Amino acid sequence: MEATANNSKKKTSLKTRVQRLGSALSNMVLPNIGAFIAWGLMTALFIPTGWLPNADLAKIGTPMVTYLLPLLIAYSGGKAIAGHRGGVVGAIATMGVIVGANIPMFIGAMALGPLGGWCIKKWDDKVQPHIRQGFEMLVNNFSAGIIGMILAIIGFYAIGPVVSTVSGWLATGVDYIISIHLIPLANIFIEPAKILFLNNAINQGILTPLGIQAAAKAGKSILFLLEPNPGPGLGVLLAFALFGKGNAKSSAPGAIIIQFLGGIHEIYFPYILMKPMLFLSVIAGGVTGTFTFNMLGAGLKASPSPGSIISILLMTPKGLGNFVSVLLGVTAAAVVSFLISMVILRRDKTPEVSLEDSQAQLQSMKSNAKGTSTKDAKAILAGGEVNKIIFACDAGMGSSAMGASILRDKVKKAGLDQSVTNTAISNLKDEPGLLVVTQEELADRALKQTPNAVHVAVENFLNSPKYDEIITSLKTKDVTTTEQPAAAKAQTTDGTTDYAVDFSQVEEVNFVHHDQNVGSATMAMATFRSALRKAGKEITVRNVAVNELNDQPQVLVLASKETAKRIKSQFGNLQIIVVANLLDDAEYAKIISKLK
Repeated sequence: MEATANNSKKKTSLKTRVQRLGSALSNMVLPNIGAFIAWGLMTALFIPTGWLPNADLAKIGTPMVTYLLPLLIAYSGGKAIAGHRGGVVGAIATMGVIVGANIPMFIGAMALGPLGGWCIKKWDDKVQPHIRQGFEMLVNNFSAGIIGMILAIIGFYAIGPVVSTVSGWLATGVDYIISIHLIPLANIFIEPAKILFLNNAINQGILTPLGIQAAAKAGKSILFLLEPNPGPGLGVLLAFALFGKGNAKSSAPGAIIIQFLGGIHEIYFPYILMKPMLFLSVIAGGVTGTFTFNMLGAGLKASPSPGSIISILLMTPKGLGNFVSVLLGVTAAAVVSFLISMVILRRDKTPEVSLEDSQAQLQSMKSNAKGTSTKDAKAILAGGEVNKIIFACDAGMGSSAMGASILRDKVKKAGLDQSVTNTAISNLKDEPGLLVVTQEELADRALKQTPNAVHVAVENFLNSPKYDEIITSLKTKDVTTTEQPAAAKAQTTDGTTDYAVDFSQVEEVNFVHHDQNVGSATMAMATFRSALRKAGKEITVRNVAVNELNDQPQVLVLASKETAKRIKSQFGNLQIIVVANLLDDAEYAKIISKLK
């Protein structure tokens, strides 16, 4: 815990700030990637030059890219800040920039979505504690509508024209760079950025919005090929398969399948980090591939996700020439990367080092550079109980999903009952009994997001000896058996009530209503607020529907037995106290006395 505290006090590095920006941007795009793919397929199939031309179905494409995709992005951005309510306000605000512009407004959606969520969150924090009984629904509904309307007007007259102008400048600049054949130079930055987990900031934040804007006009865009190109990584892995040493050589063929066909590029990152000279290989391969794409006029209909050759071919426009140009670009990147990697590996005269040893050495060096000591998984896990394991990466979709699958299989074979899932780091929720497994490069962000969880950092999600250490630790009695509370509340030695709730985390109290108890929840909230005023305390109190609950430990729900049962079946992180009588002043006084 001391190491965690020390880390949290350190000044955030530029790379970490860029990673967080990239994560925020990608968290607005990636959850909606299915809609982007649907739009790309719709366009590829039904436009006049598509595979199955259909004038009627082709009409769906323009509304999708004009309205649906920006609104989904805005909703996701607002929801990340203020839940469903924030998403709604963000979407309302974004309609202003959509109507006020003549281009697909993705950048505007990425700005106004979070802005709408932030505005409604600040409003709720200031106003909700002072709303008089019986006016909650009126104030909540009209405040969301009015704030959304104001932001939409601002977006229409101010933000929309500005974003349109900036987007026009960027598009003109990209077109000019492409016309003079300088676009390949972008890979000098993109390829190292991928290894440093900055790819989402570049791809989702810049290339994808500009690519969609270009594809809407030209039918395809080369920008969709810059970062997902699997050629550079394929070349490195082929070189290791033929000229590598030890475990790096034996594991490379399997990594090729995962990287090239599965689209999980992170699997080749440790091979690059083993021998930093190989950065030259992926840079040269990326530049060569993009140069080939540019010269042959290659492009995709939409962003392929993940960066698999299968996804890339599915997003390729109709026409033999388009497929040939895409495949030649990928092949050229792989060949150049392979040749340079081959020279580097064959000239390497260092003693044979296993992939695991290299990973452990790198992790130790990074930890020492940060002023922290490297602990094995068993020593870390000895600190407390673990009943849930979450793999977290930047996007929460690719490498973390595969890592979770590997450990889930080990957990099952060991006869353990811990759940193993995966998510994006930004979606992590701090809760008791949580073990977070993340990559070393992302460890600081995960620690900040979940300071009370147990953390294990690995170099490679797909091949880490720490998984066996985790399994061994989970099977030890002192880690897996801790005394659980016998009931929701019990009597302490002085006769007061002791609730099984961590009151130090509580920042918001919720009462839940549904069709049968809107009135009773409103009255209960008013009673609780009255008790709060008598106690001289202030805390946010809300009356919400079940689907509006935020599943966070900072939220305390006061509910009847039946309602609590329903909530527990749907949410795992928020805290609940079962209240026999929702109008019981005495019970509320006891609860309020424990609030910070």
